[in-house]
Amino acid sequence: MAVKKHYCDFCNELPVDSDNLNKYYHDYEYGFELTDDNELFERLVLEINQAGLSWNTILQKRTNFQLAYAGFNIAKVASFNEKDIERLLQDSGIIRNKLKVNAAIYNANQIIVLQREFGSFKQWLDLHRDFLLKDWLKLFKKHFKFVGGEIVNEFLMSTAYLSGSHREDCAIHKKTRFYKQE
Repeated sequence: MAVKKHYCDFCNELPVDSDNLNKYYHDYEYGFELTDDNELFERLVLEINQAGLSWNTILQKRTNFQLAYAGFNIAKVASFNEKDIERLLQDSGIIRNKLKVNAAIYNANQIIVLQREFGSFKQWLDLHRDFLLKDWLKLFKKHFKFVGGEIVNEFLMSTAYLSGSHREDCAIHKKTRFYKQE
């Protein structure tokens, strides 16, 4: 049985000047803190859409997702109606899965509720920064749809709420908030 490579191994084996979307994502986005609610929402929607697919597929369709979901403007997505849902389900540039489309709209509405109560989605996330994955999972399942263990784990690692996005021997790890100099 072949040993699965860590994302860092795969990305770090690519040439420095690689145009592979994974290389850029690994080096400049994965495991880095996001401060904008719309960017956090984008990451959540992308992680949900990755379920059952490769991350490379999601990165290749990312621009299409941004167009289809109004630049991941939370208020706009929250107001999507049946016509918008049908448009999304016909859009071959994104993942056309009704459960995932409906989850994006539902989750946008839930984020608006959290923004009203806590000031922002980011502030709500920050309140729980010290949670373990099992606690995060319960919290996400209480508020959002289509958020299983792997989706929640990847969302939190990719946005610097949980460690593990980079191997400790990866040069990029030193740029994340989880790097501790000794």
